[in-house]
Amino acid sequence: MNDFSQTVQTVAVYAIPVLFAISLHEAAHGYVARYFGDPTASQQGRLSVNPIHHIDLFGTIILPLMLYWSIGMPFGYAKPVPVDYSRLRNPKKQMGFVAAAGPAANFLMGLAWTAVFVLLHAMEVREPFLLGMAKAGILTNAVMCVFNLLPVPPLDGGRIVTAMLPNDLARPFARIEQYGPFVFIGLIILMYTGILSALLGNLVNMMVSLFATLVLPLNILLN
Repeated sequence: MNDFSQTVQTVAVYAIPVLFAISLHEAAHGYVARYFGDPTASQQGRLSVNPIHHIDLFGTIILPLMLYWSIGMPFGYAKPVPVDYSRLRNPKKQMGFVAAAGPAANFLMGLAWTAVFVLLHAMEVREPFLLGMAKAGILTNAVMCVFNLLPVPPLDGGRIVTAMLPNDLARPFARIEQYGPFVFIGLIILMYTGILSALLGNLVNMMVSLFATLVLPLNILLN
């Protein structure tokens, strides 16, 4: 198989898992924010599972492919769902729940893709495209869940930490978020150099193993 055919196959296999992993991640933030009193995302038409409303050309398509081919971790981002934390009923506390909603959505999607993979095997489906898509869904969501939980603003993990810290520590820690683009670039560089990718790789493998453990009853039942 030539390089072009391999590229087309990779894009086709990862397209649906990546689009929905990123889109549902963002939509989850908006739904939880609305639950706690901030309707901003709803008012701007961003409470949708339709990927078209969330796609960012570079972050949703180009970056995941670049990272997959370079370090094997298809991470990306979508257009951030707008959240006005000041409109939450308890901003400091509830911002942590809003932030956790994204990784939680990826965790549930990773679990669902694992169940799909088990079902395909139970039904003796041998179609490489379907099996590859299920594996892509598992890997993509595991990577997004782990990466976004890194305890550094503006990642979701950083906002969760901010919500948990006492006010005198939370304020200076939260200020790191204003340097968000530089933080993100720094993390990508650390991944490329292997300093961070090794740690993330181990955490992703642990997450995939957790998915497999949680669907073990289904696996036993069907096999």
